[in-house]
Parts: sequence; C-alpha cells; structure tokens
Amino acid sequence: MPNAPKPPQTKAAALRYNQESDAAPILTAKGRGQVAERILEVAREHNIPIRSDADLVEILEKVEIDQEIPLEVYTVVAEIFSYLYKVNQRKAQQ
Repeated sequence: MPNAPKPPQTKAAALRYNQESDAAPILTAKGRGQVAERILEVAREHNIPIRSDADLVEILEKVEIDQEIPLEVYTVVAEIFSYLYKVNQRKAQQ
C-alpha cells in the first residue's frame, strides 16, 4: 500500500544520576531506530530498569549528550529515580 503509515520509530534516552552530588541527572545516551534499540539492549544486559515515557524522551531528544537535564523535567526524572531506587532496595533485600 503506497499510503500505509510507517510504524513509529523506537526512541530511547539514558540518564545517569550521582546520588552523592546535588547536580541534576545527566543525559548519557539518546537515539532513534537502531541506536535506540541498542540503548535498550545494553540496559537489559546490565539489568538497568527501563521506563517507557514518550513525552520525556521527546524532551530529552533536545538535550545534548553529557548535559544536565532541563529544569522543567527534573521533577519527573526525580520521581523515576526515586522509583528505581526503591526497586533496587527491594532486590537487595531478597
């Protein structure tokens, strides 16, 4: 079909947060298509939790690699890191 819609392209971003610092999380990787798939693959290989949030990825696409996340998404990212911290604590107790 010539007018068939293309399937949505996978997008991914990776963040790093230093709990010993007051600095905002830093964008460490971002990409679309095969690059995004590789980011997700590496996360799975290292048991890094993955969170799906299309709106957040759209914002993070505009951030340069190795830069702090923008203030307007800090609250959302802080909630995600808080959730991941709790998950990691539960795993450590098992």
